[in-house]
Amino acid sequence: MLKTLISSSALILSMTSFAQADALTAFDVAEDHTRIHMAAAPVHENGMPAHGNAFVSQGYIYPEGTLADGVVGVQEDGSPVFPELVLGTWTCDGYFVGEAGNATTGVWVISRQVFAFDDGATIITQGTEIADIGKANLRPVTGATGPYAEIDGGMIQTTLGFNDFWGLSATYTFEDHAMEEEAHDASYDGHNPIDDDDHLEWDSGVPVGPVFDASVIPSI
Repeated sequence: MLKTLISSSALILSMTSFAQADALTAFDVAEDHTRIHMAAAPVHENGMPAHGNAFVSQGYIYPEGTLADGVVGVQEDGSPVFPELVLGTWTCDGYFVGEAGNATTGVWVISRQVFAFDDGATIITQGTEIADIGKANLRPVTGATGPYAEIDGGMIQTTLGFNDFWGLSATYTFEDHAMEEEAHDASYDGHNPIDDDDHLEWDSGVPVGPVFDASVIPSI
């Protein structure tokens, strides 16, 4: 009886701690190039993934600003550069579309992204990804747990670039947070394509993530 009571109390404390965890308003992701896998076909003549190519990839979630100014978050062997800062695991799966791996602008991927934090919280987004570097792209949040469970609207992904191993570096912020920043920041440059008409409610998207196998990428 005492053992059961102690176990129950520990569970309650654990759940309370989880529920009271602080929700982040923004964070960065560094893709691990050693965990990028795509289908053998279809591909373009230059070896890059073509329209309809399926893929799955994983990476590390870091605090906001970790990957600013071209900072790389993944070692050549796939381990994190800043292991003490890792907040969780990012998983992305989906399909390349349009010009796919050869795209330089516009939509090149339809994906599902799962942010699994080490504290047990999760966020899931689904939608398009764009090839443009530094341009904000709004994705619907289709599910979440823990301190993110009551989030309305979407999440903004901004690709920061690709490292030497073709791993993606990106930063993410919640739509409502970005709108608050816009309202309070006089230096806002209007880059994020967000207004009241763009506000996303809880909505389901297409089942689907970016990336490609570095071994098939031609030398540049």
